[in-house]
Amino acid sequence: MGLKRISDVFKKKSDQKIMSLFITAGYPDLDSTPELIHELERSGADIIELGMPFSDPLADGSTIQRSSEVSIANGTTLDLIFDMVKEVRKSSEISIILMGYINPILHYGLDDFFEKSAAAGVDGFILPDVPVEEADLIKGRCKDHDLALIYLVAPNTTNERMKLIDGESSGFVYCVSVTGVTGARDGGQIAASVSGFIDRVNANVTKNPVLVGFGIKSHTDARLISQKTDGFVVGSALINHIDANYPNSEWIREAGLFVHEIKFGL
Repeated sequence: MGLKRISDVFKKKSDQKIMSLFITAGYPDLDSTPELIHELERSGADIIELGMPFSDPLADGSTIQRSSEVSIANGTTLDLIFDMVKEVRKSSEISIILMGYINPILHYGLDDFFEKSAAAGVDGFILPDVPVEEADLIKGRCKDHDLALIYLVAPNTTNERMKLIDGESSGFVYCVSVTGVTGARDGGQIAASVSGFIDRVNANVTKNPVLVGFGIKSHTDARLISQKTDGFVVGSALINHIDANYPNSEWIREAGLFVHEIKFGL
């Protein structure tokens, strides 16, 4: 399915914005990731961004850094992440995007990584430290396996580079609402400053849908920040919620209730 599975998400007829959720594979424990993904899907998730833990995650704030550290300590590997995706695919067609950094992929081996990703049921990738100008080795392999390659734009991205990124992205364009790391700012502050930036994104990103992320912690944040986009991404707020409830026996259900409220406000 790959890219088609992501494209189909944006073809759904719905009054609701698309909701993409970031979780770190193998966090808070090694065995619960497939069950957590199923619960998040039942609660309204349209896309899962499954983080590949890395010891030097340059785009991530303290919350996601901490989740990566826990995941690595739990023994998470790329092969185990492929196994997690295979387990989800036994009963779910939710879009799954692997998000992470290039070093572990290079260490694993490019051909093996992309072949095994496709075989497991991964749909695409977000690799923040691979700029569009340097992605030839990556994009060729994604195209060969019909996998999406999603690039990011930020407030300091020029109009010309936004157009380049739109032309090279597949699936959607990830609009980073602030210049900085994940989870570092209040959603109300972001909503007050992001409108003009989103207008510029919409003027230059015309081929792909746009999801906006960084700073969304509530339904109000999601509604305000994503009103001019196709949807939104929640990451740090969900990781924090999981952290606050784990290992309570109901932590997965509580995570589902949290994301349901973010999407639907109920």
